Amino acid sequence: MNVSDAIQQRRSIKRFTPRPVTRTEIERLLAAAALAPNHKLTQPWRFHVLGPEARYAYGAALGERKAKKCATPEAGRALRDTVASEHQALPAMIVVSIVRNENPELAEEDYAAAMMGIENLALAAVAVGLGTHIKTGAVMADPAARAAAGVGDDERIVAVVNVGEPEEVPPPKQRNLVESCTTWLP
Repeated sequence: MNVSDAIQQRRSIKRFTPRPVTRTEIERLLAAAALAPNHKLTQPWRFHVLGPEARYAYGAALGERKAKKCATPEAGRALRDTVASEHQALPAMIVVSIVRNENPELAEEDYAAAMMGIENLALAAVAVGLGTHIKTGAVMADPAARAAAGVGDDERIVAVVNVGEPEEVPPPKQRNLVESCTTWLP
C-alpha cells in the first residue's frame, strides 16, 4: 500500500476483532514510529506496550476518573470495572511518552516528534491491515494510569494508541476543504 492510500484509509477504530496483535507486528509499528523526524536526533519517545494486566490497571484508572461522575457508588464501581475490562480485552495498547526536557523549545520539538511518530505508527498499521485509536486526555497525568503504564517521573505521556484488527471501519468524516485554511503569500 502506498502512503497516500494509507493516509486516505486511516480512521479512528473504536472496535477491534479479538485477534491478538503479535509482538512482531507491534515491533514493526514501533520501528515505523521511531523513523519520525526529530530535531537534533533526540529520539525522545518511549514506548510502553501494555499486556492484559497493565491494560486492566490503566482501564481501572480511567474508569475511576469516570466513576466520579456517577450518581451512586455502585454505579461508579460498575463503570470502573466495565472500563477496566474493556481495556484488558483490547488486542494491543501502546503508551507513547517522551523524556521530559527542561528546555521549553526542545520540549515542544520532542512532543511534535512523538506525535509524528504516532502518525507513522498509525499509517504503518493501516498498511498491514490493522487499525488504531489514538487517545489523549487528562488521564495521562493520573498517577494510577502512569503507574499502570510503567511511565517514569522523567517522562510525559503523549498519547495512548489502541491497536488491533478493525471489527468495522467507519466512513470518513467530513472535513473542511484545505483551501479554507490555506494562505498563499507572494
